[in-house]
Amino acid sequence: MEKTKIGVVGLGGRGFGLTRLIASMEDIEIVAVCDQYEDRVRRAVDGVREDAGYEPRGLTDYHDLLNIDEIQGVVIPTSWTDHIKIAIDCMKAGKYSASEVGGAYTIDDCWSLVHTYEETHVPAMLLENCNYGRDELMVLNMVRQGIFGEVVHCQGGYRHDLRLGLAHNREPEREMRHYRQGEYMHRNCDNYPTHDLGPIAKICGINRGNRMLSLVSVSSKARGLNDHIMRLDGPDYPLANYAWAQGDVITTIIKCAHGETITLVLDTTLPRPYSRNFQVHGTRAVYVEDNHSLFIDGEHSEETPWKDNWNNVDKYYEKYEHPIWQNYDPSKGGHGGMDYLVLRAFFDSVKRRCPTPIDVYDMASWMSVTTLSEDSIAMGGHPVAMPDFTRGTWFRKRDQYEGEFAL
Repeated sequence: MEKTKIGVVGLGGRGFGLTRLIASMEDIEIVAVCDQYEDRVRRAVDGVREDAGYEPRGLTDYHDLLNIDEIQGVVIPTSWTDHIKIAIDCMKAGKYSASEVGGAYTIDDCWSLVHTYEETHVPAMLLENCNYGRDELMVLNMVRQGIFGEVVHCQGGYRHDLRLGLAHNREPEREMRHYRQGEYMHRNCDNYPTHDLGPIAKICGINRGNRMLSLVSVSSKARGLNDHIMRLDGPDYPLANYAWAQGDVITTIIKCAHGETITLVLDTTLPRPYSRNFQVHGTRAVYVEDNHSLFIDGEHSEETPWKDNWNNVDKYYEKYEHPIWQNYDPSKGGHGGMDYLVLRAFFDSVKRRCPTPIDVYDMASWMSVTTLSEDSIAMGGHPVAMPDFTRGTWFRKRDQYEGEFAL
């Protein structure tokens, strides 16, 4: 079996988990792993040896990894600050790249990503695993079959209680390596927009017949982390009275060229159960993640008590399941199988030397929400124009991924 040769840069918690998952794939060979921390490198090398029976090279400088000729693609689960920079360096080295999710820091960074792709013609992909969620793909399939009629409004969120990881270092003798803490100390924005926006962007045809025109973002006050620290650690803990920049709840509204609106919510520093708050509302149907329900015009009626239809999505899988999920065993990968699918989509692109299903234009436009929301919040919720990273080709046909993992 001819194996696809891969490198991994970034071996923290997420990177280590993905490395172990990749090592379990018989047609993929991890040639090298890289992280600035040597203990992480050693752990990853040992993990690959345990899972796959061979040892990848262990490196602490990703440039050395990019100089290995046999590597065809690079997976980048580093901290947010490095995603675009490393992806650009991968393109310049002639290697496909797949970056973990996060937001951008400047619009110039997003443009640099696009310019580098257009100069090198080497694809870069955003590893947005939520695009491969079972319900997200089923709703996408239903929208394309016309079940929802015309899509009018979508919403999503990253609603995840992260207080413990953001505010506390339970091993004081070790350095704090959780890069998110610095983000919350110094920035106020939707710092993690792509889990919610990615599936919605595909449903609305963003960059493929539609585009995002403008956004407005507002922020609540920041109280959740201070309250949590005071109750858990008391007033003497170093961050107990810190004036966190990041508001507890960030709300962003996006207007699209074809008239759809999209609402995104970041909610990570207050007590709550996990939710991506995924909703799609069309002229003929609505899907609501939080009560796992579909309401279809003609099949359901406003006279029917709405709660009678809660948790009814399971009965629609047989009829509307997306082809990607029809023969898929979700036990193969993390996050309900989404991690496995998004990695396989990337590896299929690398193997066939074809475009990726989430391409550089998607990556730039979705990640730009972070820096644009930061600007809008700073101006008291002022509308901010969203760049057209396709430079006017969003309504024209262009090369795109065609294969079993197509979105």
